[in-house]
Amino acid sequence: MRFLKAVSCLLVSLAPARSLIAQQADTSKIKQLGEAVIYADKISKQLIPVQTLSGTALKQLSVYSVADAIRYFSGVQVKDYGGIGGLKTVNIRSLGTQHTGVFYDGIELGNAQNGTVDLGRFSLDNVEAVSLYNGQKSNIFQSAKDYASAGAVYMVSRVPAFDNVKRDNYKATFKTGSFSLINPSILWEHKLSRNVSTSVNAEYLYTDGRYKFSYSKKDGYDTTEYRKNGDVTTLRLEAGLFGKIKDGEWKAKAYFYSSERGYPGAAVREDPGKFRHQDRQWDQNFFAQGSYRKSFSKLYSLQLSGKYAYDYLHYLSDPRQDVTTMYVDNHYHQQEAYFSSANLFSILPSWSINVSTDILYNTLRADLVDFVYPSRYTELAAIATSLQLGRLKMQASLLGTFVHERTRTAADAASDKNEYTPSFILAFQPFKNPDLSLRAFYKRIFRMPTLNDLYYTFIGNKLLDPEYTTQYNTGATYIHQWENGTLQKLEVQTDAYFNQVKNKIVAMPTSNQFRWTMVNLGYTEIRGLDVAVQTDLRLGQAGLLASRLSYTYQRAQDFTDHTSPYYGGQIPYIPWHSGSVVISPAYAGWGIHYSFIYTGERYESEANIPENYSRPWYTHDISLSKNLRLKQGELRLAAEVNNLLNQQYEVVQWYPMPGINFKITAGITL
Repeated sequence: MRFLKAVSCLLVSLAPARSLIAQQADTSKIKQLGEAVIYADKISKQLIPVQTLSGTALKQLSVYSVADAIRYFSGVQVKDYGGIGGLKTVNIRSLGTQHTGVFYDGIELGNAQNGTVDLGRFSLDNVEAVSLYNGQKSNIFQSAKDYASAGAVYMVSRVPAFDNVKRDNYKATFKTGSFSLINPSILWEHKLSRNVSTSVNAEYLYTDGRYKFSYSKKDGYDTTEYRKNGDVTTLRLEAGLFGKIKDGEWKAKAYFYSSERGYPGAAVREDPGKFRHQDRQWDQNFFAQGSYRKSFSKLYSLQLSGKYAYDYLHYLSDPRQDVTTMYVDNHYHQQEAYFSSANLFSILPSWSINVSTDILYNTLRADLVDFVYPSRYTELAAIATSLQLGRLKMQASLLGTFVHERTRTAADAASDKNEYTPSFILAFQPFKNPDLSLRAFYKRIFRMPTLNDLYYTFIGNKLLDPEYTTQYNTGATYIHQWENGTLQKLEVQTDAYFNQVKNKIVAMPTSNQFRWTMVNLGYTEIRGLDVAVQTDLRLGQAGLLASRLSYTYQRAQDFTDHTSPYYGGQIPYIPWHSGSVVISPAYAGWGIHYSFIYTGERYESEANIPENYSRPWYTHDISLSKNLRLKQGELRLAAEVNNLLNQQYEVVQWYPMPGINFKITAGITL
């Protein structure tokens, strides 16, 4: 706690700091003056709380993947199972990983098998912006799927941009550093015509994932071990086609990802020295998607989206290599087909209605004993309206979800489920000056049980009910910019919220510890507060100091069993206090980037007892970069040191994280 007080003093001395809350910063104004291109953030107030990292701010962070970047958002917990190759999932406001939708260029990444998307496999090399929404996006012109999550992560990939002369853009980057990291990537963008362009991007990554960590042996003294079987080899390929049409645009993308990785497993302290886990996993993911948007008149606009995805997973656990495990050699094949149509009717300048319908088809195949080979047909229909009366804005939506299950044997299929879920949003500008805005929203949503929940051998339960989430949120945003003076911009955003999760799906043991089943038991309540502050300070004619601060308080209580001695305890892995600080001074092409992440005390089990107590952890990261102008491009050099104080910590119990490590980056843009 002394350290936390010291950090608080540091934050006060730096205030007003800059938070991660950027209002729609992924859309930028570009002004061209001769041969110079000036980028400026575009500020737009949102009805729904949104946090965005984009452009230079995203590049400067000492991160490998999208999951690493999301750690800087308030109200978020990222579960990291150790190192670069470990599984990384995101949990927004303690609602659970499976209540978070993950969208890539506006289309959701699906996983009907377990409902979890590993954000660690999405590199930032070709990502322009990462945004996090609580509830849903403020813009009603969207697919029905956009309304179907309690929270959402949106990744926006790079879109080719050319000046009046160039027809090609080239970018090559090479990263190396600790853990034998080798990470090259290349990008080629080509202008086919005035309105059509292409993009091809490839990235390779290898790391041995081997790093030291400290732990306490059973007899009580500390020792050092190496993390083993943490190697990762990945290949990512992306190709895009982008087009502009009158009053609209279209785009198409193909994505391929292949990886082989070891799972180092849990470093269980009760059995010291046995860290040679041999579990292996192979993944292959492919999807092709496209979208079309056009305004046919002032009254009517159309958006069409489609996607096909194929996911393959092979998991191997061989007791001949590791006697502590049981034999598993499973292969899973998922397929998804998706189509969406959104129709926006602008009836009046202040009143619009959107009607959208989506269709999904999912299949799962696996070489498991007595597997039922399920297929899922999902239809979604949403109607939403937006109305502005002076300084008051209102939105409302109703989502209908209709799910039909099919299995190889009809008697094994879960019953059809039809659900209707509403949302209401209010935003009010109390003064004529638009700097201050107030907002509130209510949303009820549910998540379907995953195919594993329903059908996994010896575990599934086809009688499961959906898991319901109710969200209440109230907040305020203040944004002001100054043309003159040292302080250029100040943004402050704060939100208080109350969430309820009913019919929570949990695993329960049956006749023995090897056979579990899924049941509806849980009920949780989450009360929280998110605060974020952001400033830009001008340092002379060529300098800028950008600062960000975010803070989250959460009281997430489990009220599942009133007879339990742990009734009302904090949900596992949810800290009461967490936050981050980012300071980025830049001058004449030089940039220094310092970031601090803090996660407070929490418990590793529903039993909030001293044996399950997890102490706070924090990391300091620092980097130095230099941009050098070339005759026809730019060279960027960067060096960074992460976990500067070499703190030994765990995000998930018994999965130690890396200590101090470094990375060097060289990138050239032509």
